Amino acid sequence: MNIINTLSAAFFIAVGAGNVLAHTPAEAPHQTYAEGDFKLESGEVIRDFSLSYVTHGTLNAEKSNAILVVTAIGGNHHRLDYLIGPGKALDPAKYFIISTDAIGNGLTTSPSNSRLQPRMQFPRFTMRDMVQSQYPLVTQKLGIRKLHAVVGASMGGMQALQWAVSYPDAMKAIVPIVPLGRTPAWTTAVLEMLRQSIMADPKWQGGNYAAASPPEQGMRLWAGWLSGVVVRTPSAHKNQFPNHADVIPFLKTVEDGGWKRMDATDWVYQSWAYDMHDVGTTPGVSGGYEGALKAIKVPTLVLAGVGDLLNPEPEAVEISQLIPGAKFYSINPPNVFGHASAAGITAGENTDQNQHITSFLNDLK
Repeated sequence: MNIINTLSAAFFIAVGAGNVLAHTPAEAPHQTYAEGDFKLESGEVIRDFSLSYVTHGTLNAEKSNAILVVTAIGGNHHRLDYLIGPGKALDPAKYFIISTDAIGNGLTTSPSNSRLQPRMQFPRFTMRDMVQSQYPLVTQKLGIRKLHAVVGASMGGMQALQWAVSYPDAMKAIVPIVPLGRTPAWTTAVLEMLRQSIMADPKWQGGNYAAASPPEQGMRLWAGWLSGVVVRTPSAHKNQFPNHADVIPFLKTVEDGGWKRMDATDWVYQSWAYDMHDVGTTPGVSGGYEGALKAIKVPTLVLAGVGDLLNPEPEAVEISQLIPGAKFYSINPPNVFGHASAAGITAGENTDQNQHITSFLNDLK
């Protein structure tokens, strides 16, 4: 495999940690927590809802060493594997790590796998609904009263912030990586054009296509745009492709390897949740967006990718300035990998994040 194929294969796997990845005996077993009919904040209900997750490590007798990992748009519980393992920030020898699958990712109940509400019959959900669905797993199923931390990247970082707003006493700290506190117009514009790329495929069929006949051409455009362009930066492309024409076969490889990694309807639904995200509209919270962030009272480490074209870095900077005492760090800025800085694809970014998150968690009282 040449260097272009090697990097692109690693890239779409890391960014999406797609549902097509094989599950091996060496990996933590999938588990599900059946929650019955799950009421959304809209008042609608996801019928026969089950949350998918895996765990690493052992919960101590005091149940005080649990870290909740929440995942990115299009990703699953493998999304932060680069932070989990011996000697890493989330070391199973020290922590009990709960890696969850978000509503709509194809493992937890989603438009693609719901028997009772398939495809476009599935109700729209929000990021707060994702957080609300995780709360019973932590508190009821696992009996944990206080998490050591909530950690997530991209949409996972957005959920981490929402956890601190919705359940301010449920954790000691949060680590939102390349997050948004509310979705700006730029990000919605990016997501809308990605949605239109999918929906322009005649096979989309209004979202009610058969599983055996997915909108392949639309999903190829989606994979190329998202994993090959949007989550990277001009500098990353320039450094990787001194001969600019080499980016074209790279994009082809990303499309070939990435278009199957998620069901199209699932991604569209998660992108709608992304659009609606705003911690300032949390019920019971006053002061809007700024008030919600200023009310976060737990230690917070915000990490951002320089030049991020999906969740712009200034948004993360603002978050860190509004949360009292929050720490901010730009992930290995010389590489300027943008959103992909939090994708676990290069040793530099991985080492950088593991070191900073380890130090932050070690300092918690």
